[in-house]
Amino acid sequence: MRKIIAIALTAAACGASLAFTAGEAAAADHGPQCVMVRKNFTKGEYRYLRLTNLCGQRTSCYIIVIPHAKDPHGRLLKGQTKDVRYGTTQGPKALFVKNTSCSTESH
Repeated sequence: MRKIIAIALTAAACGASLAFTAGEAAAADHGPQCVMVRKNFTKGEYRYLRLTNLCGQRTSCYIIVIPHAKDPHGRLLKGQTKDVRYGTTQGPKALFVKNTSCSTESH
């Protein structure tokens, strides 16, 4: 009986260790969540997002996710706020803004 309990505890500890390692890898895959949407608005026939970089120490990169369209991307300097035009009023609205790592993004 003790052997079974020992094996079960060992398996649980190994599983927790693997889950922790996978979580660390997922967290290391992208940078901090610095870019925030302040406002979603239209001006004339174009759609805009007002984006702010909340990280005062680093440049942040983003991708605007739009269904069935090419996703516009860019970067914001430290503490910068910027109005980004991403489409027309006839096209789909942006679903969300995804923070990305600037090192892997090609501009």
